[in-house]
Amino acid sequence: MTSLIDVIFLLLLFFMLSSTFTRFSEIDLMAASAGGGTADEAPIFLTLSADHVLINGQDNPLSTLAPRIDALRGSGDEANVLVATKDDVTAQRLTDLLGALRGVSHIRVTVLEAT
Repeated sequence: MTSLIDVIFLLLLFFMLSSTFTRFSEIDLMAASAGGGTADEAPIFLTLSADHVLINGQDNPLSTLAPRIDALRGSGDEANVLVATKDDVTAQRLTDLLGALRGVSHIRVTVLEAT
C-alpha cells in the first residue's frame, strides 16, 4: 500500500504541472470621489453589450475605439467617458473594453450599473 504522503505529493505535482500560471491584464480601478461640479463639455456615452459597442448611439468596433474617442474628445483637458453595460455583458467583455480605453489619454472612465 502506498503511503498517504506519496499520494498527496503526486496530486500536488499533477495539479502544478497541469495548471497555467499566466499573468492576466491588470486594469486600474479607483473609488468614486465627491463631485466637484459640472463639466464644461458633454460626456462621451458608451453602451456595451455582448456583441457591439455604441459610442454616443453609433455602432463602433472595439478595435477602432481609441481613435474614435480621441476624435470626440477634442482639445479639452479631460473628457468624461460614461460606460453603460447591458445585462448580457460578461466580465471579460468589460475588461476588454477597459483595456482598449487604457490607450486613450486624458479621459476619465465611469462604469454605470447594468441596464
